[in-house]
Amino acid sequence: MDSKLKLGIPKGSLEEATISLFEKAGWKIHKHVRNYFPDINDREITARLCRVQEIPEYIQNGILDLALTGKDWLEERQVQYGPKDGDAPVVVISDLIYSKVSNRKARWVLAVAGDSDFEKAEDLAGKRVSTELLGVTKRYFEEKGIDVQVNYSWGATEAKVVEGLADAIVEVTETETTIRAHNLRVIDEVMASNTVLIANRDAWNDPEKRRKIEQIDLLLQGALRAESFVCLKMNAPTAKLDDILKLLPALNSPTVAALKDPAWVSLETVVDTHFVRDLIPQLREMGAEGILEYSLNKVI
Repeated sequence: MDSKLKLGIPKGSLEEATISLFEKAGWKIHKHVRNYFPDINDREITARLCRVQEIPEYIQNGILDLALTGKDWLEERQVQYGPKDGDAPVVVISDLIYSKVSNRKARWVLAVAGDSDFEKAEDLAGKRVSTELLGVTKRYFEEKGIDVQVNYSWGATEAKVVEGLADAIVEVTETETTIRAHNLRVIDEVMASNTVLIANRDAWNDPEKRRKIEQIDLLLQGALRAESFVCLKMNAPTAKLDDILKLLPALNSPTVAALKDPAWVSLETVVDTHFVRDLIPQLREMGAEGILEYSLNKVI
């Protein structure tokens, strides 16, 4: 077995977000204009850019050792996948919930024209449905016992209903902004999906490659988690310390350090990004000074 870990980077919508996540985790990936084999600053890894739809089969067949793809494409390509302690050829290492626009799961939804009479999937019996997720969509309607014509969409799926080429679509969305922009209405969710880190079973069973896979997984998880937190550092009046500590959430507890002037202490804590904008004014009102906020690369 080749001693280097063969890493697949998803090309397309996840590409830049994935490269950015790897950089925060400690790996710099440098793309070349004319080929699909980017450089990576790790001698134990060779990287290549691959279409996200093809990655599950590349992992299953051992062409790649480790890669990122979507749960939707694991289902669509119908590869055999399972947990680390199973025997499926594709090993799901972890969920990494991120995308090109947010850190939340994506949804494949069934949508129809906003002014149509369709209210549920059963109303589409005998109608045309357009989607890129052909296999999953066919199985969705088959499981419901609904006879529809499912056609593959080569792009611009949201426009198919507007143009009269389909009665409904199954399309991926995070915010439904594009769905609504085309005057479409969601009537059901076909499946939820997120990015997953997957490995080839033989690579996972190789001790050296497993060590590298676990290292990558640990640091990617840490980099992703860090996006939800910032670090706050400040000087606080000793007399108000107990009241200020009640305001400060932390992964464990805030760090408190004595200063030369006993009337003041130094405080440092990690805070959820959703709370920091409300927290800083409260800290200021309670007498905290020199408040610093800075981002984190990894939280392990």
